[in-house]
Amino acid sequence: MELYEVMRTTFSAREFTDAPVSDETLYTILDNARFASSGGNRQGWHVLIVRQQQTRQALAALGELAAKRYAAQQLAGESPWNSVSPTGVDAATIENTAAPARLKESFIQAPVVLVVCVDLRVVASTDQYLDRVGVISGASIYPFVWNILLAARHEGYGGTITTLAVAQESKVRALLNIPPHVAVSAVVPLGQPVRRLTRLRRKPVSDFARHESWDGQPLGAGS
Repeated sequence: MELYEVMRTTFSAREFTDAPVSDETLYTILDNARFASSGGNRQGWHVLIVRQQQTRQALAALGELAAKRYAAQQLAGESPWNSVSPTGVDAATIENTAAPARLKESFIQAPVVLVVCVDLRVVASTDQYLDRVGVISGASIYPFVWNILLAARHEGYGGTITTLAVAQESKVRALLNIPPHVAVSAVVPLGQPVRRLTRLRRKPVSDFARHESWDGQPLGAGS
């Protein structure tokens, strides 16, 4: 596929057929994804390939509490799990809110789940002393994760980046024997999508790109 077509049609696939994803295909996907940028070219990523149904079910269960909070906050008109505005939703409401099926069933349905981790010993977290949640560490892992999805799209497969299970990272570590200096970055169900989207909805460039400053002139196609 042509590059821009892949970029414009790689969607978040959560429903999959029962078609398998072979080790050969996974190797091809990861062999191309590994050329993602990485701070200092340290390439601290690790990928755990999970096929056993019991383990996939456990990963789905570990994400359920976070999914409940996500749904409860949405119902309350909040932006779920954001780190700026404190939630007004109490623990009892969260517990009594059903976790949306779409946020957990993909782990059961997908033939393979990739748990993508990053070794924090080789990540330059230059925002670690700022008074906000850290995001810079993601620069050394998420380009790789996105490359996985782009390569999967090129090979006729699909998936999505999920992070709900990371809210219980210590239990994910115990489940998969992940050492303490390694962060779980994404849990990616992967398979052949039931349907393929070719038209994605995104904001126009002029909504998010400005010249010179935050309140500068929007960038237009004819600028």
